[in-house]
Amino acid sequence: MAQRFLTGSQLGIVRSVRIDTQLRAPLGDAGREAAELRDAGFDGVFTFEGPHDVFLPLAAASAVAGLDLYTNLAIAFPRSPTHLAHTAYDLHQASGGRFALGLGTQIRPHIEKRYGATWSRPVARLRELIEATRAVLSCWQDGGRLDVRGEFYELTLMPPTFNPGPLPGGPPPIWAGALGPRMTRMVAEVADGLLVHPFNSDAFVRGQTLPGVDAGLAASGRARGDFTLVCEAIVCAWRDERERETAVAGAKGLVAFYGSTPAYRPVLEAEGAGDLQPELNRLTKEGRWDELGGVVDDDLLERIAVCGEPADVARRIHDRFGGVADRLAFYTPYEVDPSLTAEVLDRLR
Repeated sequence: MAQRFLTGSQLGIVRSVRIDTQLRAPLGDAGREAAELRDAGFDGVFTFEGPHDVFLPLAAASAVAGLDLYTNLAIAFPRSPTHLAHTAYDLHQASGGRFALGLGTQIRPHIEKRYGATWSRPVARLRELIEATRAVLSCWQDGGRLDVRGEFYELTLMPPTFNPGPLPGGPPPIWAGALGPRMTRMVAEVADGLLVHPFNSDAFVRGQTLPGVDAGLAASGRARGDFTLVCEAIVCAWRDERERETAVAGAKGLVAFYGSTPAYRPVLEAEGAGDLQPELNRLTKEGRWDELGGVVDDDLLERIAVCGEPADVARRIHDRFGGVADRLAFYTPYEVDPSLTAEVLDRLR
């Protein structure tokens, strides 16, 4: 594992948890924003595969010293293992060993209809993709022969011309997102870390995610300290009524969007709200996106997001993820004053 991406046991020596936040600025401003977030006290920044490219902003941010970088997450199936290995290698090299490759599956309609790629057996396919990407990186690092012959990928050619050679601190870690029990167990078995989906609750994480992690680590013969658990929290924070209205509207909209997806229904069921999923799904199919947030009441919002003034948010984050997360990722799905998230961070410290 690279020098800055510490294992769970090492984190206990340095700090109880490392705290990251989303890199939101357009590409041209990504470096500036990354420096501001570092100066505000964040340990790392992440991007997600949304309306812009997931990797390019991190290239701009790689010049900012003292800041960890990762994708949270990059959609895996439209990309080949070799493409992923090259991008991860270059970002890890450019940042001096501060990059982690975070991968995820997305759901079938997006893979087939938004990316024009192939979807089948997502748990098995992602497992093989992680292993194949690691095989490419290992070929470059150790000089061995590339020999991947799987169900989904066959990689047997790596001439010296296309081999960039070893990295001083070793290849980047590979993390992956998961929500369901089979995917969670698989990620804990073969990846270096788990990206816990932001659509989560205390009941779901402790009742379903952590048992899956334990089972996967046991199957791989690894200890918890050999694995990085990144818990993402939807932060719904405010200091006045104007900020409260913006935060609540943004957080409710995101919770409703996630809740409309059938694959994410188990989180709602863990909170006794499983019946909302078909209603939310119907609204999306009817194109009534503006009505989604109104289906989510304040009680459900507070059980999935972490809500309140900065001191309240910090306390609730600590109560939910303390003793669980190695890294905590702030996700604010609305325009937020950087001083507000900095205040939450200060309170949490």
